[in-house]
Amino acid sequence: MHSGVRVAMKLHPAAPNTGVVFKRIDLIGGGATIRASWDRVADSRMCTVLADGNGISVATVEHLMSAFYGMEIDNVIVELNGPEVPAMDGSAEPFIFLIECAGVMEQDVPRRALRILKQHSISNGNRMVALAPWHESLKVDFHIDFHASAIGRQTCSFTVDPDTFRDQLSRARTFGLLSEVTALREAGLARGGSLTNAIVVDGDRVLNNEGLRHDNEFVRHKALDAIGDLYLAGHPIFAHFTGRCSSHADTARLMKQVYADRSAWEMVDVWQDIEVVPSWSEAPSRRAFA
Repeated sequence: MHSGVRVAMKLHPAAPNTGVVFKRIDLIGGGATIRASWDRVADSRMCTVLADGNGISVATVEHLMSAFYGMEIDNVIVELNGPEVPAMDGSAEPFIFLIECAGVMEQDVPRRALRILKQHSISNGNRMVALAPWHESLKVDFHIDFHASAIGRQTCSFTVDPDTFRDQLSRARTFGLLSEVTALREAGLARGGSLTNAIVVDGDRVLNNEGLRHDNEFVRHKALDAIGDLYLAGHPIFAHFTGRCSSHADTARLMKQVYADRSAWEMVDVWQDIEVVPSWSEAPSRRAFA
């Protein structure tokens, strides 16, 4: 999407408690590994970039991370022969399709979740992000307001589970303004962007011949991005996330703030607060790509 470099990606099964790990196999020495973690965020301009301690990075991880969250994938090795996750069609749907074709396996380790205990928020002008306590799930509310009339003001609200993510969020594509394309490319971004992997807007017009997949596809994609960025917590999140005209960078700053306040969160077994607690053998398991 941004580098314009052709890249191949493979998803490999991983052992319990591995988490999501990116592996750059195009580098000398057999490759470098980068954990998908909030403290590895190195850049948040237009996409989320992760880097290891040596500055080796992988970009545009948010759509794939969002697919992992939506499909409840906990453990996977993401092998890449380039610096960026493939753009696909600009959404998470192709990743979900391929994961479902390959299949997943359950592992004999209970899932753990990050439960938010008190609200944290960051505001900057008309932008705001917040995480607040919620039930045993992730609720995402997002609001956008663009001058381009083809986008305008849009709102969405979803409680994230596999069916909702697949049916309501996964197909929403990334988008950009035609007026910003030149500046982005001069900044080294959007070099691989096209009408095949993004919605392009020019004032009151959507330039893609096929039009939109949802009336509010733009804000749904922003919610999709937020879910992917939140999954850099390394666990599913029990929280209510609100984003208003916010960016990848805003979500990254929020996660850093939350983690710095040890009283704001706790780790729990996913089934811990269900009214009828299952036996150990029935507890929800962590899932790996297979």
